[in-house]
Amino acid sequence: MLRRILGWLGYIVAAIAVVIVVFIIFFDWNWLRHPIERAVTEKTGRALIINGNLNVKLGWPLTRIQVADVTFANPAWARQPLMFTVKRMDGDISLPQLLRRHYGVSTVRLEQPQVFLEQSLDGRRNWLLDRNQKDENAQVKIDRIVLDNGHISYIDRAHNTHIQAALSTRQTMSHGVASADIVFAAQGDYKGLPLTASGSGGSVLALSDETTPYPLNIKATLGHTHLHAVGTVTSLTRFRAVDLNMTLSGASLDQLYPLIGIAMPRTPVYLTKGHLLHNAQQWRYEKFTGRVGKSDVAGNMQVDSGGKRPFLQGNLTFQMLDLADLGSPIGMSNQNKGKAPVPNPVNPARQTAHTVPVSASNKRDVLPELPFRTERWNSVDADVKIRAKRIQRARALPIQNLVTRVQMNNSVLTLDPLDFGVAGGTLAGAITLNGQHDPIQAKLKIRARKILLNQLFPTIKLNKTSIGQVNGDFDLSGTGNAVSQMLASANGKVVLVIDGGEISKLMLETIGLHLWEILQLKMTGDKVIKLNCAVADFDVKQGVMQTKTMVLDTQITTIIGSGDINMAQETLSLDLQPHTKVFSPLALRSPIYIRGKFARPEVSLDKTRLVLRSAGALALAAINPFLAIIPLVDTGPGKNSECGRLIHEAKH
Repeated sequence: MLRRILGWLGYIVAAIAVVIVVFIIFFDWNWLRHPIERAVTEKTGRALIINGNLNVKLGWPLTRIQVADVTFANPAWARQPLMFTVKRMDGDISLPQLLRRHYGVSTVRLEQPQVFLEQSLDGRRNWLLDRNQKDENAQVKIDRIVLDNGHISYIDRAHNTHIQAALSTRQTMSHGVASADIVFAAQGDYKGLPLTASGSGGSVLALSDETTPYPLNIKATLGHTHLHAVGTVTSLTRFRAVDLNMTLSGASLDQLYPLIGIAMPRTPVYLTKGHLLHNAQQWRYEKFTGRVGKSDVAGNMQVDSGGKRPFLQGNLTFQMLDLADLGSPIGMSNQNKGKAPVPNPVNPARQTAHTVPVSASNKRDVLPELPFRTERWNSVDADVKIRAKRIQRARALPIQNLVTRVQMNNSVLTLDPLDFGVAGGTLAGAITLNGQHDPIQAKLKIRARKILLNQLFPTIKLNKTSIGQVNGDFDLSGTGNAVSQMLASANGKVVLVIDGGEISKLMLETIGLHLWEILQLKMTGDKVIKLNCAVADFDVKQGVMQTKTMVLDTQITTIIGSGDINMAQETLSLDLQPHTKVFSPLALRSPIYIRGKFARPEVSLDKTRLVLRSAGALALAAINPFLAIIPLVDTGPGKNSECGRLIHEAKH
């Protein structure tokens, strides 16, 4: 009996299986077109229309679906009525993933697709399939795409971006073997900058495939920036891994900001070649070489994006660095001096190329007025070490062996250490610019050691002068959003000391108004005399350098100075009083006054004293002509000033 029951059950199961097989064989999948359309429309609020045939080839774990003439509507806010149209679509769906409600397609083949992707001002994205287009999980994941003759349009109104691209499959022959790859061309605007791009890739677009590197060869121009890259990218939508040999050039490095979102210095034209790698949260540009203006550079750069801000690390080495090529690393370039940036209404962080004049009343004569662009400082933290073996500047100045470490931490910029050789000596110290405050809070501590003054200004002819080594200390702090503003508000101390050396005798006799000696030296030629010391010690308060000590002492003359230097007004008000140590048969003896602007100082004498001395000479001449020179004779103090004490006081 049991055997008979089991036999009947076997017949029933077999019959059911035969019915299912016959049903599948003769089932018309087009019967499901309208139910599928209704289900998608109810779920998304957007119409799906299948005008062509629907066919399903069941399999496990992948089932293939083929459908023709499909359209899918955009949400009402989009500019185009349809998100996509496709003449034919053929895709493989994972049934195990579908049972877990994970909607994805491993590989889809598209014929003549027309795709319109758009992001609204409030962040909605038309490729998200929830009714509000904001749920990142409400989208179909596509690992790979094979396409023929496709067009894609992308609009992001919030970032002033509109790009159109055409893609097609190209058949090629290599060593008798046929192959296919995808070629593409794109044009439009990216973040307000004109974009053109073209290139080729593998036959299958690896959109979300996170295991297979996708070969890519691309040339692109964004504004004045040009890129050529060859290599592989894993996952084109997420850039899971990147391995590209890259050539990059442009008008200025700061124009990369819309592309990479990291503030870079404003520079002249540049060209760089290197190896770009990306893995996890790290981008690395390694073993690169390049030129920025007339300067050459090589090194490695790395960006980690895992923190609150991207963190930039690097080591840069310049064989030759032209200071003019630095432009203004954190300010505006010289070519825009006297102009201020106009904010971009679409992206306030990016300034447009248009400018407006700065008020003439704010224009500086000498001190640099380049404004600092702190609005981008919080885009990145940084730690970059820079070395430059040879340095060139617009006017001849022997600078070499620059070593500095540039750090940016939460909008606080430091150059520490900042060391370089200059004019036979060294400058060493640190600079801090705190961009957390408006205006910027700046601090500068620099030590000058063993600098040769005649090398410091090699373009000035000192006429056989060889002045000794100059030492100095600069300890200043100030506020402002430009260098001129910082100096105009500076407080602190400035000390310059020359201990020993030689100086032009003609220059000193001219300062002392020793007419007889000037005449002699004009006839015989200039000579050098011993310089005992020179000290300039200033207290700086609110941009005014007030003299505490100003002395230049030689074997024939001591010059005492007083007065102030106003960096806010860029004016000089200095008095020089020469005291002769030796007998001079013919001297006018008058203080020398230096007044006026930095750019146009005026030197004058005490006319009243000169008139009185001349009047005395004329009165004596009426008695005896030889007595006329008595008021003009300078016997001098006859002793040296206390150089040691002055230098000690200045250093402390």
